[in-house]
Amino acid sequence: MSWWDSYRAVYGAELRAAAREYVDHGWPLVPGPGAEVLLATGDVLDVVEVPAGVGRRVCRTLRESGEVAPVAATPEGTWWFPMSPGHALPAELSLHTDVVLHTDGIGVVAPPTERPDGWVQWRVAPARVGYRVPSASTVVDAVCEAVRQRGATAAEESAAERAGVLRP
Repeated sequence: MSWWDSYRAVYGAELRAAAREYVDHGWPLVPGPGAEVLLATGDVLDVVEVPAGVGRRVCRTLRESGEVAPVAATPEGTWWFPMSPGHALPAELSLHTDVVLHTDGIGVVAPPTERPDGWVQWRVAPARVGYRVPSASTVVDAVCEAVRQRGATAAEESAAERAGVLRP
């Protein structure tokens, strides 16, 4: 067996094990077109996806409130947070095209799926919180706060740059 075939066999076993673990803990899957694990949204969980910088702020906000939530990172530079289903994004977030709510049966690529640029991986594994999905309001409130912080930071940097404090 070649190295590549051996790698594919191990990777396939890892995908199957992850899929089985999600299903065993009540996280539904959507059949995917290839070698990937897709979590089904809409019934048990929804997913909000944000840029990595916003995701780090969301994690900090959640931590400060005593909440620990599963978080996945994609090689495309986004982080996503599973949450309870049935919650729309507030108008404040609808203005941000980089904040995306996945719901209504949409499949979300889950760890340990390999993408062209790398791996989808857990930053905080769901096993750490017993596969508990946090309330949507908790996650959405944290995303709103993180987006506000991002805006405030950008405005402060822009003002400092205009004042000559920062140089490009």
